[in-house]
Amino acid sequence: MMFGYNGKILRINLSTRRHSVETPSEDYYKHYLGGRGIIVHTLLTELSPGIDPLGPDNKLIFALGPLTGHPLPGSGRNSVGAKSPLTGGFGEAEAGGFWGAELKRSGYDAIIVEGASSVPVYLWINHGKVEIREAGHLWGLETADADAAIKKELGSDKIRTALIGPGGEKLIRYACIANDITHVAGRTGLGAVMGSKKLKAIAVRGETPPEVADPQKMMELARWMGKNFKEKASGHYRIGTGSTMRQYERSGNLPIKNFRGGSFPGVEQITPQQLFEKGYVKKRETCYACPIRCKRVVSLEKPWKVDIRYGGPEYETLGALGANCGVNNIEALMKANEICARHGIDTISTGVSISFAMECYEKGILTQKETDGLELTFGNAEAMVEMVEWIALRKGFGDILAEGTRQASERIGKGSSEYAIHVKGLELPMHEPRYKQGMGLHYSVHAAGADHCSGVMDDRAKKNIVKWETLPTTELSQRKAQMVYEVGLWRHMANYIGMCVFVPWSHQQIETAVEAVTGWPMGSRPLADVVERGITLARIFNLREGMSRNDDKLPRRFFDSPAEGPLKEISVDPAKLEMAQRDYYQILGWNEAGIPTHQKLVELDIEWAYGYIKT
Repeated sequence: MMFGYNGKILRINLSTRRHSVETPSEDYYKHYLGGRGIIVHTLLTELSPGIDPLGPDNKLIFALGPLTGHPLPGSGRNSVGAKSPLTGGFGEAEAGGFWGAELKRSGYDAIIVEGASSVPVYLWINHGKVEIREAGHLWGLETADADAAIKKELGSDKIRTALIGPGGEKLIRYACIANDITHVAGRTGLGAVMGSKKLKAIAVRGETPPEVADPQKMMELARWMGKNFKEKASGHYRIGTGSTMRQYERSGNLPIKNFRGGSFPGVEQITPQQLFEKGYVKKRETCYACPIRCKRVVSLEKPWKVDIRYGGPEYETLGALGANCGVNNIEALMKANEICARHGIDTISTGVSISFAMECYEKGILTQKETDGLELTFGNAEAMVEMVEWIALRKGFGDILAEGTRQASERIGKGSSEYAIHVKGLELPMHEPRYKQGMGLHYSVHAAGADHCSGVMDDRAKKNIVKWETLPTTELSQRKAQMVYEVGLWRHMANYIGMCVFVPWSHQQIETAVEAVTGWPMGSRPLADVVERGITLARIFNLREGMSRNDDKLPRRFFDSPAEGPLKEISVDPAKLEMAQRDYYQILGWNEAGIPTHQKLVELDIEWAYGYIKT
């Protein structure tokens, strides 16, 4: 008997309206653990090269980790993955809330959705029983309305939903999937994949979690965090994400005006502290089994009406739609966040797409003729909010920005690609790679593109899961590459085990938690091997899709220094970046071209994947 898992993966074919249940071996679970591990193995072994990400041949995978749904703080996470419509490569994102825990209690460890329905449908998983139901009456509903309609139809407020909004239905390339309305798998466009399959939602109800190997040890860990989280996670507990925005602006970490850099005194008006001081925060919400309650819930009556059902803006939203667009209006950011949540689109890619357009407008590449009369200037809060709405509706120029910065720049031309800030097609999150050069290295080599959640925070070396010597944030060297590798393995780990990175577990506690739940004494090295396995398979997936070392690059903007501000005279040296990438490849057992070696695949016990490299 396995502990911690259900031992069952649900496969749904929407083309045939049939489903089946698979029972992987215990060795399979030990090899890939869950979450991103299950996703990358499935995508590599089951997708044909070159398939259309928005076609029926793509597969959408929801996967839990071994810790998901067991009563440990932070264990409400699940991963979602597919071939990304934004990058054309490996796509994956994570979400919190309660949906993942509910799926674990309903009897499944993962769901693989394949094919596509000819009409809108949703899945109803009720204590393990599976039903494909018509969703024509739900299609077009915004996320909170769809959630409410499903619960009313099924007769229970205890049901948990993972669903898309109109943004996913309209195939916006950075549409997301929302758990319980406000907990979002935001990156790489997985909501568009769900929309292409005409799948509106997956509703779940369950009550019986699988047994764990050592419930007493698990509860000891939970009690320890219950006693220590206020000290260990004080910023997230008191404020939520973004409590250090002022420090970020002073250090240069806060992206400003499409990552041009400089200073932004207006940061004082858009910090999370402002949300509290102005009385906009009405309550705090949390995820399954977590005492930290980092989710702010806001409401507003004027100048814009903001619906309390849609939570509140996180740091990444305040940065992307705020400082990065030159906007210092907190009320506008609340409204922009609400629009994104209602329609189910990623606030990071939305904000960076708008800042790209603002710089193009400033340079004369775009005029009011192209923007349909909208004065798209940095700092224009009203125009920013209007453009968010246009993107969500695919209205006017918003239809172009709904394709993401890479494809938008290809359509606009006129040298606009210089201002498209992305890696592999995925817009950069709100951590400046000139300031955090380890994070910049991670952005450049990561299979999904510029993702901060699995990256290393250079300025928090001593606060990482694995302690590391303090290195200058702007250093880019062999030892920084080693730090990105060693600390990064444990940052990635969260996506395999189903754990939130905001909960300050040490790596020893994570090892103990995995053993307490599964009964497997894995230790640091076996757990790290699982992550390396996943990183390597994701690399092979991208290689098979036609990517190469040439795609491991940062936008040229970061090779120059801002004219003013804290990053004046600071830039990423392209030669040092290339050398650090080579060092990182070597540490991972890849050759200088970034291709995993046969020897490394043997060491990781995935020699079978070499066949995908040879072809």
